[in-house]
Amino acid sequence: MSSYLLRRFLSLFPVLWAVVTLIWLILFVLPGDPATILAGGLRADPQVLEKIRSEWGLRESAPMQYLHYLSRLARGDLGTSYLQSRPVSWILAETFPATAILAFSAMILASTGGVALGLISAAREKQWPDDLITFISLVLISVPVFWLGMMLILLFASRLGWLPVLGYGMDGMKIPWTSVRLPEFKHLVLPALTLALYSLGAICRVTRASLLEVFRQRYIQSSVARGMRPMAVHLRAALRNALIPVITILGIDLASLLGGAVATEFVFAWPGLGKTIVHGIADRDLPVVEGGVLCLCLTFVLVNLGVDLCYSLVDPRVRLQ
Repeated sequence: MSSYLLRRFLSLFPVLWAVVTLIWLILFVLPGDPATILAGGLRADPQVLEKIRSEWGLRESAPMQYLHYLSRLARGDLGTSYLQSRPVSWILAETFPATAILAFSAMILASTGGVALGLISAAREKQWPDDLITFISLVLISVPVFWLGMMLILLFASRLGWLPVLGYGMDGMKIPWTSVRLPEFKHLVLPALTLALYSLGAICRVTRASLLEVFRQRYIQSSVARGMRPMAVHLRAALRNALIPVITILGIDLASLLGGAVATEFVFAWPGLGKTIVHGIADRDLPVVEGGVLCLCLTFVLVNLGVDLCYSLVDPRVRLQ
């Protein structure tokens, strides 16, 4: 296990280097001049523009800018925001917790509901509950997340008035020994539910397919023949052996939620990392965009590593191999 972990951690470096290089190249060729934006517009004084370019290293050639960026990353320096004049690491530390809270809340709802509905659907194969759950799952998979969020706002916020429309809330408690403030529960419900419903359909379908495959195994049929209750067969014998594909889709969905909640954060004005990256792209604040994308990539890789480790906890055969 230790050698496997070492190999996986070493494999992180070429992946991160490739991501850093690709993102830097994409941002470098985008139209627009960061110095012009920093100077306040197209009519800025040329002397001011030259001073800004010299101060931020924008006059250097592309290879030199790239090498300087890599050297800063090697020292753990993500750079300084052009517009906020603050270290990018500070900005990430302020915005990533909000995205993580939203993603984990959504994943808890999606995994609980998806596995439960998948179990019911598999247990009632080719009956009306199976048909209904399959239809709902396909609808949730097909609906765009931003449209779903706006529909939930219209229903629960505008029409019924049960929940607030936007924001994070100002009265959430702080996590002890940290500066991270939790959102108010009523502000968390709608964005978390939007992301959860988006993932619930896929989790339900994978759970159903995996359980149906397990139900056809001989040891399941033997358990039923010995008089074991159907609920006990489903929960004890079948569900655990069907969890490998489910854990895979959960890991992929969690990593995607951490990096792909941009539309939801925009719809609900959620102060997360995705919204910060989009603003950084619009403002040509390249250090913020590069640092944010690197953070999301690292999170994605670490979540996938955690999923691989969970396989050995669920299935002893994976641990033995």
